[in-house]
Amino acid sequence: MAARLFMSSGNLLADRRFDFARDLQLRGDLAAAATLLEQATELAPAFVSAWFTLGDIREQLGEADRAVTAFRAALAADPSDRHGAALRLMRMSERPLATPSPGYVQALFDQYAPKFETALVDGLGYRGPAILFKAVLAARNAVRKPAFFRRAIDLGCGTGLVARAFAAQVDSFIGIDLSPRMVEKSHATGLYAQLDIADMVQGLAARSEASADLILAADAVIYLHDLAPLLREVMRVLVPGGLFAFTAESCSGEGISLGAGLRYAHSALYVRKAVASAGLTLCHLDEVSARDEDNMPVPGLVAVATRP
Repeated sequence: MAARLFMSSGNLLADRRFDFARDLQLRGDLAAAATLLEQATELAPAFVSAWFTLGDIREQLGEADRAVTAFRAALAADPSDRHGAALRLMRMSERPLATPSPGYVQALFDQYAPKFETALVDGLGYRGPAILFKAVLAARNAVRKPAFFRRAIDLGCGTGLVARAFAAQVDSFIGIDLSPRMVEKSHATGLYAQLDIADMVQGLAARSEASADLILAADAVIYLHDLAPLLREVMRVLVPGGLFAFTAESCSGEGISLGAGLRYAHSALYVRKAVASAGLTLCHLDEVSARDEDNMPVPGLVAVATRP
């Protein structure tokens, strides 16, 4: 997605060894790169970027135990986990599945912000906002209500793509995103009455009960493991008859999986159960892909739920 995060060790020699190691890694000389990274961590034992990259290389070399050791060292060096070492340990079944740290999500999208739309729309054929728009329109048509909303909340608002898609149907938009740089991009659109820097659950928790008639989340729940806390807040913040529409990546079976891209996929059965447990009524669920990867559609879902 974005360029790999680099956090200096504060030691010039260690940083130079890291730079040389990355060059070797890009050339495919993984063993030599690992040797240089080990030297860098000897010079700077809390060098989180070196530990994380070493873990990545060890995993590529099939050295699982040594990769786990390196990822654990990266997490110990940076408990906010801006590199996502905990997610890598989850993928290796060394930690239980859990929602990524706010530090990881913020760092990821702060890096991604300058090229977000070019990379996502042009590079990955992103179509999440259009899919949400079509699903919301279908849900409103099914109950013979006009597709116009007074107050809407855009969760994980990014650069404002969803607000652009719904601009003619929404009187006032609130955007919530964990990344300050993404919020800067959204602010520049002029489409939002308010923008909050917060994760989705915290952002909704700050809103009054029954204060929104539409809540949208395009490609945002892929960074949540358990949807229950979010859905509880959605239920509280929506007005009766209000809609919550979201896209998700999907997996087979009954539960949740963490993919190679460190994004969560939720099965259709899990979504149905989670929505019902929150007291919401599912009125639309369809299999649809919101983006491509390696020139193939990523399996996905679009869901629309309403507060009774």
